[in-house]
Amino acid sequence: MLSPDRISSPTAGAPLQDYDTVRQALRFITEQWRDQPEIEAIAHACGVTPDELHHLFRRWASLTPKAFLQAITIDHARALLRDSASVLDAAYEVGLSGPGRLHDLFVTHEAMSPGEWKSGGEGLTMHYGFHSSPFGKAIVVVTDRGLAGLGFADPGEERAAIDDMQRRWPRARLEENAESTALIARRIFDSSCWRKDQPLRVVMIGTDFEVRVWETLLGIPMGRASTYSDIAKKLGKPNAARAVGAAVGKNPISFVVPCHRVLGKSGDITGYHWGLTRKRAMLGWEAGQTAAA
Repeated sequence: MLSPDRISSPTAGAPLQDYDTVRQALRFITEQWRDQPEIEAIAHACGVTPDELHHLFRRWASLTPKAFLQAITIDHARALLRDSASVLDAAYEVGLSGPGRLHDLFVTHEAMSPGEWKSGGEGLTMHYGFHSSPFGKAIVVVTDRGLAGLGFADPGEERAAIDDMQRRWPRARLEENAESTALIARRIFDSSCWRKDQPLRVVMIGTDFEVRVWETLLGIPMGRASTYSDIAKKLGKPNAARAVGAAVGKNPISFVVPCHRVLGKSGDITGYHWGLTRKRAMLGWEAGQTAAA
C-alpha cells in the first residue's frame, strides 16, 4: 500500500515563500477585518514592509493588496454569483472546454469504472510527489491514465496529506516519484502551459453522483462562482444541495476540479477541505489571473 520512501521537499522558490506571507496576511485580515486594517498594519503582522507586501501581491496574484482584498469580500462573491446558473448553462452549451474557458486550465476527464471504484483501486500503482505551488506545498498523484489526486499540505502535514490521498484510493499502491509528477505539477500551476490543444487528463474515482458533481464543477470558469443549490438544479436534483455539498467536499482533485469556486447561497466562503484561507487565496489569485488576461 503506502510506500515507506521518504517525503520529498518542494522545489524552493518564490511561489512557496510568497504563499507563506499571503497566508499570514489573510489570517490577520480574517481576525481583524472589523477594524479595516491599513496595509501598514497588515505588513507589520507579516514581518515585511508595506512596499514588500505590495510587490509580493503584484508578483503572486497580479493584484495590489487592496484589489486582492476586494476580490475576496462577500460583496465581490455575491457579484460572482448573480448569474451562476446561467454560467453553468453556457458552459454546457459550448462544452466544458469550450470558448468560455479560454483563460482557464483545459481538462479532459474520465471516471474509473464502477468495478474499479468498488475495488478501491486494487492492483493500481500511483505515483505521488510534493511540489511548490502558488498555494503552498502541493501533493500531486498520477496514474498512467492521468492526474488522480491533488491536495495541499501546510508545513509538517505532509504525512497527513499522503494518508488523505491513500484513503481516497484505499487499495491502490502509492509510491513516491516526484520526478514523474513534476511535469504534471507544472502544467497545473504554470498558466503558460494551459493549452486547449493539449488538455490535462484527469481520472476520477467516486460514486456516479459524486462524479457528476465533479464534472459540473469543471463547467465553472475561472473568475466566476456557483452555489451548491445551482449545481443541484443543474443535475436535475433541486433538493439535493446538501448531497452536492458532501460530494464537493470529497473532491480528490483540488484546484483543477474547482471546488473552491462553490460558495454559499449568500456569497459566504464556506467550508473547504484544504482550509478556508487557501480557498480565499485561490479566489483572489484567480481574480488576478482573469484581470490580467
